[in-house]
Amino acid sequence: MSIVTVQLGQCGNQIGHEVFNAICSDVHGTHGLCSKKENESYHDACKERFFCEEESEVPAARAVLVDMEPKVISQTLSMAARSGCWKYDDRSHFCQKQGSGNNWANGYSVHGPRHKEVIMNLVQKEAEKCDRLGGFFTIMSMAGGTGSGLGAFVTQCLRDAFPTSFILNHVIWPYGTGEVIVQNYNSVLTLSHLYQSSDALLVHENDVVHKICAQLMNIKQISFRDVNQVIAHQLGSVFQPTYTAGGGLHYSRNPLGIDWQVRPPRLGSSIPSSHSTNKPLQFNTSIANLVILRGKDMHSVDLGSFRDPSLYTSWLNPEDAFNAWKTPRAFNKYEKSAALVSNSQFLLKPLDNVVGKAWNMFASKAYIHQYTKFGIEEEDFLDSFTALEQVISSYTIL
Repeated sequence: MSIVTVQLGQCGNQIGHEVFNAICSDVHGTHGLCSKKENESYHDACKERFFCEEESEVPAARAVLVDMEPKVISQTLSMAARSGCWKYDDRSHFCQKQGSGNNWANGYSVHGPRHKEVIMNLVQKEAEKCDRLGGFFTIMSMAGGTGSGLGAFVTQCLRDAFPTSFILNHVIWPYGTGEVIVQNYNSVLTLSHLYQSSDALLVHENDVVHKICAQLMNIKQISFRDVNQVIAHQLGSVFQPTYTAGGGLHYSRNPLGIDWQVRPPRLGSSIPSSHSTNKPLQFNTSIANLVILRGKDMHSVDLGSFRDPSLYTSWLNPEDAFNAWKTPRAFNKYEKSAALVSNSQFLLKPLDNVVGKAWNMFASKAYIHQYTKFGIEEEDFLDSFTALEQVISSYTIL
């Protein structure tokens, strides 16, 4: 199954480039403890998922690049071409010299409708190149203008144009002390709109990744590229193929290759309110966990603790809520690696903080005019607050 990646805004394009870099590096790296045949299957599956085999000497990424600043697109295309290992299709990008700044409404209400046809034509062409289209993977920031506003609009268009395809949105949670004064407004509007049209949201927090760079990697002067490379390696370790002990490639229930079998409750869904009362107040209850182990000694790792019923809400069987994939095929330069994808209460606190800060600004009517002049009314804000308050409530009672 093939994935079409849609890179939106400066953040989305920079991270997307690092993701393809990490994946390409992995394909050309050591194959660890797996056999030559298994490694060839791994290569073939990876190329089908992420790259188009064209007449050129290097494969082209299955990606559409969108931004309102041509400079970012130009840099991204040239950096990929200079790698010599992969490239972007020169015809698979869209940019205009009309930056949307940090205004979500401008991206969503103006640039989105204005450029819908050309953007969706690019997506359609990439989709038609796939022998087996698995779905779409969008990469975007929540705080800025193009990535968040235009990203939310494009995701709705993807849902309308490809109603049966799986859509996974990767969103970058802004720094708590960010430089964008309206980043909490943008985040609330983005999350509430994606919640309506996306199948799953995969979140990286800038503050958390920054700590990884500082505390685990001992980087003294942390750049955005350092942060983006950590994110890219984590994404690559999740998305790269795995295979069973018999050598066959593992594909899960959805064609993106990740088992999101238990998703967040949709609006209006009824959720059992019975839950364990003996858990600590700050206990992180999960709905679903996926652990991916790669490299040396992976098949001997004991994952029994992930099946502990106390980790999960009482109305789920831990055997149904937990998945583990193991493969001796190492990822990139690492002898062994582990990745955890969790659907849990982990984001409750940052989500509550973002909603609270945005509400305090909204209550004083701060910066509302920047949105209303582009057609986003106060009622739209209220609808978004209501939607996210329901999400917070649903996850709180797990």
